[in-house]
Amino acid sequence: MEVLLKLKNKEGMHARPAGVLAKKASEFQSTIQISVNGVTKSAKSIMGIMSLGLKHDQEFKLIIDGPDAETAHQAITSLVDQEFKTA
Repeated sequence: MEVLLKLKNKEGMHARPAGVLAKKASEFQSTIQISVNGVTKSAKSIMGIMSLGLKHDQEFKLIIDGPDAETAHQAITSLVDQEFKTA
């Protein structure tokens, strides 16, 4: 499954949102990757995510493959839409 998302938080993908995303991605069995500008990194790695240098309003591809892909897609899309704010 591949989904195109847009980074909404104004600060871009710095350490806190990268950590939130990696933690959420690690909850799933599926392989979850983020791809931007031809570079693909694991969404379960904070350093991998940060190395992509995602900026505000930049589009990126979420690539999910595995038994819980649909649930992972919904959870991660929700995080991105909520600008990585958690309760």
